[in-house]
Amino acid sequence: MDKQREPLVHPNSPLQRYYESLETRIGYRLVLGGRRHYGYYAADAWWPFPITAALQRMEDHLFSSLKLQPGSRVLEAGCGDGHVAMHLAGKGLQIYGIDILKRHVRRSQQNVKSRGFEKAVTIRLGDYHNLENLHDESFDGVYTIEALMHATDFERAVQEFFRVLKPGGSIAFYEYDHLSPENTPKDVPASVIKGLEQVNRGTAMPANELFERGVLTSMLEKHGFQDVAVEDISDNIRPMIMLFFILAYIPFLFIRLLGLEARFVNTLTGIQCYNVAKWRLWRYLAVTAKKPSAKVVDDRELYERESR
Repeated sequence: MDKQREPLVHPNSPLQRYYESLETRIGYRLVLGGRRHYGYYAADAWWPFPITAALQRMEDHLFSSLKLQPGSRVLEAGCGDGHVAMHLAGKGLQIYGIDILKRHVRRSQQNVKSRGFEKAVTIRLGDYHNLENLHDESFDGVYTIEALMHATDFERAVQEFFRVLKPGGSIAFYEYDHLSPENTPKDVPASVIKGLEQVNRGTAMPANELFERGVLTSMLEKHGFQDVAVEDISDNIRPMIMLFFILAYIPFLFIRLLGLEARFVNTLTGIQCYNVAKWRLWRYLAVTAKKPSAKVVDDRELYERESR
């Protein structure tokens, strides 16, 4: 599936620093068991445990969103430690996961081997902005789960996803969007706005700053995707938001007193995500779309050539 050359990987130093920090590594391991996404709960739930079951329910939701048959080849852009890839492989998908962090790739490969998923999951070093080592129309599906927010050029990433998808293939983004500054309620405290800016900067989420409401859908449509749909699942992650807030609250008081917010960005994030939910500034979305059939793609390319 991948061409015989080394992938082009942008170093993305802020992202490398974030995921290599001790706070990040310990937090994800102890709280989420190595996963890096929210869990899925009933909209009226408040109890966050058991956490692993909630995380797997989110992955089940992703599987349902892709609407792919067993044996389908799927690209995971930003695979972390490989847990999502293995869960979806357990449902019959063939997963090709990429990540720009060598440590994540090594850990994923170890996890895949130890759990016996070598035939269903392939993990490689890769950058979703630059998929030149992957053939055109080689995947039935593509997904990101809290990974596209780290993009330094998310339009380029969307173009690459379109290229590597087969006609009729599915794409799913599980990401955030937010209110634009002009639509943000005037009574939102300045400290909340400042805190969100610190979160975006500290967790290396430049694309998240751009994801105002409607941006994700318009970008998919701009680059040829059709049947774009958005499901707001913000209410389904509230128990985990509250859990993160409770875990972060006491440490945050000392961190703020000492002026160390920039060094403990995950603790800050635990507080600010609660504020986000309270003020309804951000949404957590499942955005899905399809690449048109071969004939529609051919007609679109012909129209573009004639329009030049």
